[in-house]
Formats: sequence, C-alpha cells, structure tokens
Amino acid sequence: MTHCPVRCSTFAPRSLFRAWPLAVLCLCLATLTLAGCSREPAATAAPQASTDKPAFRVAWSIYAGWMPWGYAQDAGIVDKWAKKYGIDLELVQINDYIESVNQYAAGKFDGVSTTNMDALTIPAAGGVDTTALIAGDYSDGNDGVVLKGKAALAQIKGQRVNLPELSVSHYLLARALESAGLSERDVTIVNTSDADIVGAWQAPDTTAVSTWNPQLAAILASPDAHSVFDSSKIPGEILDLLVVNSETLKAHPELGKALTGIWYETLALLQAQTPEGKAARQAMATLAGTTLEGYEAQLKTTHLFYTPAESLAFVRDPALKQSTDRVRTFSFDHGLFGANAADKDFVGIGFPGGGSLGDPGNLKLRFDDQYVALAADGKL
Repeated sequence: MTHCPVRCSTFAPRSLFRAWPLAVLCLCLATLTLAGCSREPAATAAPQASTDKPAFRVAWSIYAGWMPWGYAQDAGIVDKWAKKYGIDLELVQINDYIESVNQYAAGKFDGVSTTNMDALTIPAAGGVDTTALIAGDYSDGNDGVVLKGKAALAQIKGQRVNLPELSVSHYLLARALESAGLSERDVTIVNTSDADIVGAWQAPDTTAVSTWNPQLAAILASPDAHSVFDSSKIPGEILDLLVVNSETLKAHPELGKALTGIWYETLALLQAQTPEGKAARQAMATLAGTTLEGYEAQLKTTHLFYTPAESLAFVRDPALKQSTDRVRTFSFDHGLFGANAADKDFVGIGFPGGGSLGDPGNLKLRFDDQYVALAADGKL
C-alpha cells in the first residue's frame, strides 16, 4: 500500500506533502490517524455572529515559515486588522497539512498556507481559481539529498533512493539528478513515508535518501551521512505561499488587505532583536512544539521575505516564471494534473504584469502583487 505522508512532529517540520489528485487524497486521508502530532487539532470556532460583517476562515499548518499566522491569531494581531477592515477573520490551525489544502479546495476555507506545487496540483488543477496573495518564503536548505558513505552527487547513479514519492522531496531529487547530468532512470525510487525515513536510513541496505527537516537533520547527524544536494541550490523553487480563493478576493478586497497587514506586522516582530521580538519567537517555537533555539535553527534554512519590498521583487522577477515552469513540468510528467490533462499547459498560471504560462482560458493560479504593493507603499 502506498504511504500517504503526513508531517507532524514536535520539531515543527516543514509541511510539504504529496500532491495527489483530490479524490485519491480524500480516500487516503480517511485512513490517517493524528496520534503522532505535537498538538491536538485546534477547535474550529464558529465565526463571530454578525449581521453586517463578512466572515472568513483561513487555514494554516505547522512549519517554521508559517508560525507567524498562529502567533498573530493568539496575540490579537488578527483581530486588530480584521476590525480595521470591518470583517470577521479566523486563522485555523490544521495539524494535517494536506487536509488543510483539500478543505480549502472543497470550499471550507477562504484561504490556506500551501506550497507552490500543491497550490498548482490540488486546487488549481481541480478547477478552483486560486490567488497567491503572499509569497512568504522559500526553502533554503530545509530539504536535501543525502548519500551514505559517499560524498559526491554523481555517485548516486545506480542507487536506490528512499523518499516520499510525488512529494517535494521527489521534485528535489529530480532537480539534483538534472544538475549532475542524470535522470530518474539512473536511480530506483523507493517510496518511503516521512515518518519512516529516518528508520529506513538506519537499515544497512539504504544508501540514499531525499527528505526534509527535521528528518534531514537527524539523518545528517550520522557519521556516514553526506549532504550532496539541498534546496539552497534551487532558490525559489520550493516556495511557501498564502493563497486565497480568487472569487472571494475579488468580491472582498478587504480580506486581502487585512491578511497582508497581519503578515507584515507579525514578520516585523519576528525579526526584531528586542525583548518583544524574542518573546514572539519563543511563543512561535512553543506553538510549534520546539525550543527557541530549535525554531531559530529552522529559520536559518528558511528564506523569509521579511519586507513587502522583498516579496515584490521576488514575484516580479522573471525567474519566478522560469521556476514555475519547472514545477509544472514535473507535476505533469508525474501525473499530478489528472487524467484530463493533455500536456503541462492544462492549468493556466498568471504572473504580475500580465504574463502567463499554460492555457489562458483555464487560468486557475494567479500570483498577485497588488496587496503586497500596498503594504510596500504604506497604504494598508
């Protein structure tokens, strides 16, 4: 039976998962248990009763770069910005990341924290028009390929590589092989869940893995482990987003303004070298189930766009279109667009300035810069 990987850990792991078609994921999720999670699922409180305020719910899950959302909810920053824009807004923690994306795709949430690949292959490929409101960060070493007893990437040829198949670790391996002039035909992929991969590494016949933190750190602590490729070599390709339903955003731009304001106020606190900043980081670490030192170590391999200007520069850079093309090519080649996709152009993807990839008649994933631009101009 194929594993359906779930990243739940007291070490606040990076929450990236297999991007399977929605129907398969829902079937798989029905069999999951959450006993290994560091925190019980947050209770889903009903939106505040109101006759004159639109109410919205946004889902988020445990990951170093997404902890500001949870802190903002607990610290009253969400309520502050919701009040400013006359809305009711609730940020809901979902321990099972892929469930949160599926629930968003099913219309149970107005937005969700997700990776670029999962935004493309789950809601967008499923027909849900989705806007990437905020590009929050990219993996800058949180994901890696490790060889046992060998220090050169080229030595991976002919080996069996343990990884969660069709996950971002699979994508990372494909990019690593490409950089060495190899392809997936040169290795044998052994589908291994993230929960099992550290144990698999300890088996004598395991010689290569592709995984993410904190499992990556645990494996690299072995004396015979050698990191031969990591996500810092493909900057911007494993991207973490806050996405919202495009129709909802069009009807309620105040939601986009509130979320953007919340994000950058909280990020300013996260990076502040003050007692208040340290207290915020400690609170995020506790919420994530780790120590302050552990959380700060994860932040070092997470390239956060701390200011609106940084995020704007990233989404307006032509490199985003190029990296997105790589992600969509991988997704189509591995069947993640579903049986109806004739080619990688099946899903249209829009970028700031009017550029696009794929079918312009089926534009379902949009990178929008207008709300972050408001924040950069001090107009929120």
